[in-house]
Amino acid sequence: MSHSDAITRVSLKKITPDVSTAMGALHGAAVSAARDAKIEPELLELLRIRASQINGCAFCLDMHTKDARAQGETEQRIYALSAWRETPFFTERERAALALTEAVTLVHDGRVPDAVYAEAAEVFDEKQIAALIWAATVINAYNRIAIATRMAPGAYEPKQKTS
Repeated sequence: MSHSDAITRVSLKKITPDVSTAMGALHGAAVSAARDAKIEPELLELLRIRASQINGCAFCLDMHTKDARAQGETEQRIYALSAWRETPFFTERERAALALTEAVTLVHDGRVPDAVYAEAAEVFDEKQIAALIWAATVINAYNRIAIATRMAPGAYEPKQKTS
């Protein structure tokens, strides 16, 4: 079946608005926790892009690459994100967050290894690690929603970065 022949999928927001609202509230709480923990919004976008790459979520990749660009992220780093371990483009802090995000996203491959957690604990405090885990959990949930309902990428327009 080609993508154009795909059946129409359920609109979760329309059919289960209370659950959709709760998911939005969880997202908002995770963003607030990250802000309170002093996690940079740019780092959160890298985390969201990386999880979405792993999960193959076209809708979220479209959204978060646009958001990252709007916040000043470079094309080079966005393009290299799937091979971040092989590049010099990411800081130690970013690498620790990306490793933690990958472990949370791929939890079925061996849980979150102690070494990955310890690496994160070297550059983030507990409040920051908690915020990163929540951010990774939320984007993974959104990836699954977008994939299951075949949300179409392309129409999203980011908010402009505020000074």
